[in-house]
Amino acid sequence: MKAELKKAFESEMAAARNRYARGQLDQAYKHLEVAHVLGQRYVVPHIITHWGMLRIGIKRRSASEVVGQGVRIVLGAIGSAVGIVPTGNTGGTNINMFKRLPVDPAIKTLLD
Repeated sequence: MKAELKKAFESEMAAARNRYARGQLDQAYKHLEVAHVLGQRYVVPHIITHWGMLRIGIKRRSASEVVGQGVRIVLGAIGSAVGIVPTGNTGGTNINMFKRLPVDPAIKTLLD
């Protein structure tokens, strides 16, 4: 992961952890979604974002989120390892895990 992309990913993850610690789960989740788009091509960052989403699912007692994130952790790791990920997908269970989405132009420059 190039330095600029890594810095942006780590910044989003730090913001997500901070919001999670304050109980601001919606805001934490949004930061995880951005981090997911930034890190999904790399196995460890990809898994870390889904783990964060899983933790929020547990905190919210959302069975669908917990199961969905569990599946995404496994399939996401495999997809990243073999280089097949749906670009722009934000990683939440509200979106099909195979669907590609438009990438925010500010983020796209980091991914190119």
